[in-house]
Amino acid sequence: MSPIRKVSFVVPARNEACSLATLLAEIKSVCAWQELDFEVIIVDDGSTDGTWREIGVLARVHREVRGVRLRRNFGKGPALAAGFKEMTGDVAITMDADLQDNPEDIPAFIEALRSGLDVVVGWRRTRNDPLFKRLQSRLFNAAVGLTRLVLHDHNCGFKAFRTEALEHMRIYGEMHRYMPILAHMEGWRVGEVEVTHRRRAFGRSNYGLERIHRGFFDLITILVLKGFRHSPMHLLGPIGGLSLTSGVLALSYLAALHLGGGSIGGRPLLIYGLAAVTLGGQLLATGVLAELLTAYMARFETLYSVREKVGEEAPPARTPLQPTPRLVVPLDPHNLPQ
Repeated sequence: MSPIRKVSFVVPARNEACSLATLLAEIKSVCAWQELDFEVIIVDDGSTDGTWREIGVLARVHREVRGVRLRRNFGKGPALAAGFKEMTGDVAITMDADLQDNPEDIPAFIEALRSGLDVVVGWRRTRNDPLFKRLQSRLFNAAVGLTRLVLHDHNCGFKAFRTEALEHMRIYGEMHRYMPILAHMEGWRVGEVEVTHRRRAFGRSNYGLERIHRGFFDLITILVLKGFRHSPMHLLGPIGGLSLTSGVLALSYLAALHLGGGSIGGRPLLIYGLAAVTLGGQLLATGVLAELLTAYMARFETLYSVREKVGEEAPPARTPLQPTPRLVVPLDPHNLPQ
């Protein structure tokens, strides 16, 4: 477990010009109290107010502040990914810019990481959000329980990650919600700490009803990618086999009726049987193609993550000796011996 020498705060911001100076002052106060070396990376995710101008002012006044401006509003996931790419710390702490996350909880995250965790998620036991947002969060946490990672508040934006854990994640779309799950599935140690949730002081929420269906489909993506990414036939094979088997049984039953003199042309079971056989065959063929593609892509991908090593490292392989290049000095024609 690597020591924590420097902490990088990654703060995605969209139309949060009024709150950035206050958030930075609170972070600096806590880090000074804890004697933490830190940096604050603020990512302007397509703001239409004076957010970028405020980031520029803070960066000129405070050496710890750096800013990244995206060309348009890409969403929280890409904004976090842009911030992670710029960070130089051993630990990344993500915070929202709306002041609802309380920097006084930062020591709890650092202590949890030092105790052996790789990822720490904030738990907003008492939430100062509208009822609708609280209901959304409960539905989300209930659905995410399918992953077997038991946390009270998966969707809390106040999180801490060791840099080693972040290096194994690809964050795109809305996948930032599932970063603890991705880490857990790779074998990193994930836990939570209780945090204070404050009332929003400025601006308004950037999330609406669309996050429900997007979050649901992203969860399906996570389950499929992590559960069957390297063995797609394990997903498509049983479904295709069941469909093919049921179709063959249905058609066999109809064939027996036909041989006995019965009429089968008007039976719906004939259509269902043919469709089941077709679907089953297509799923099995797709599974075979997916397995071939997976086998090909596995050559370029690391299929494991190492937790720790023990013992001396093997000496580097010896390279064959190369002939010493001859030193050729160009002659000056005016200094040639007579």
